[in-house]
Amino acid sequence: MEQLSVTGLKAWLDDASRPQPVLLDVREPWEYELARIEGSTLVPMQAVPARSGELDEAAETVVICHHGARSMQVAMFLERAGFARVYNLAGGVDAWARRVDPSMATY
Repeated sequence: MEQLSVTGLKAWLDDASRPQPVLLDVREPWEYELARIEGSTLVPMQAVPARSGELDEAAETVVICHHGARSMQVAMFLERAGFARVYNLAGGVDAWARRVDPSMATY
């Protein structure tokens, strides 16, 4: 599992020549409603083990949470489950709001 900075993710998302990653948001629904990265899919952390079969093991997957701790745990779980291309978004949506999209709500 690699750490991915918010500016690195922004550059990736803006690069039309590069396949887009799966953006897996593992926060709670209330957090997702408050602030989220466009194109992300919500699967709360507790639901990931039961729903991991819905995800493509071969896809590049960026795991997202509030600050990067929960997403790190989920990214490690996915790697152990056979996902080969997993990234943890360092700093989470909080860093995204502060460095990439200042119009995003913070909490």
